[in-house]
Amino acid sequence: MGLLQNLTGWHAIIILVVILLLFGSTKLPALAKSVGQSMKIFKTEIREAKTPADAETAVEPDEPVGEPAARPVVAIDGR
Repeated sequence: MGLLQNLTGWHAIIILVVILLLFGSTKLPALAKSVGQSMKIFKTEIREAKTPADAETAVEPDEPVGEPAARPVVAIDGR
């Protein structure tokens, strides 16, 4: 943890240069694309993990959700 807190702008530049030398300029776009796709898949899986696993077996309400059904008006004296 302490190592990451001590990184400065120069460290980031040196790391980027090393990555450029290792992978080459032609492979970097493909690398960035694959990292982006991986992040998208990861976020989708996290979102699905938060929802109930058995959504198909969920109990449906008897009445539709929304405005309540109108009830007949009944006079107090019973007419």
